[in-house]
Amino acid sequence: MGAHPARGPPLDRPFAWATIRLDGADTSLVHAVDAGAAKAMRPGLRVRPRWRERPSGNITDIECFVPEVTMINAPVRAEYRVRPGAALTRFFTKIEDGVILGGRCATCDQVYVPYRTSCPSCGALIQEEREVADTGTVTTFAINNLPDPRAPEVPFVSAYILLDGADIPMIALVGGVPAHEVRQGMRVRAVWVPPEERTMSMANIRWFAPTGEPDVDLSAGVPGGGV
Repeated sequence: MGAHPARGPPLDRPFAWATIRLDGADTSLVHAVDAGAAKAMRPGLRVRPRWRERPSGNITDIECFVPEVTMINAPVRAEYRVRPGAALTRFFTKIEDGVILGGRCATCDQVYVPYRTSCPSCGALIQEEREVADTGTVTTFAINNLPDPRAPEVPFVSAYILLDGADIPMIALVGGVPAHEVRQGMRVRAVWVPPEERTMSMANIRWFAPTGEPDVDLSAGVPGGGV
């Protein structure tokens, strides 16, 4: 105890007295905690000391204890633009024309959509462009219940669609049919925006809608595809 005991409370605002077990210690000490609000105080609260600017060698050098900061909530918005490379630019150029472009690997004999210049399987250079149909088969899908500005309604379906002539499915929305009626093996066709509204974007395809054709038996493989 110092020669001149402190008078009055240690803080000029509401605070709590608490027993605090310091990390590495086997006993506790009593000190003030500035938690900011009464409801913030609870057993197990992690705290750290807040030191006075000018220490004097007394326990009062610790002005009080304050909660550790474990989370910071801050509004953050990141805006960015994706600049496509040569292969993706070529793909989007054809999409603007209403054509879906793939690339065929001569080594693997696989057609990949979207078009790319190297094979993801063997790494070989892809030199052959291959236009594929805008029809395909739903291989798997998910029903989504959260709003999406691209979706025709909620709930909506996002699906992997194996386009005719491609060997790898692409993901796209399915519309023109209630979500609970979408199924594996369903035949679908791209619904394009009018030519005058098209840009170099996948938004040129609103979604894929059922063609009315008989379902494909996926266990037997997809004609023209790699399933």
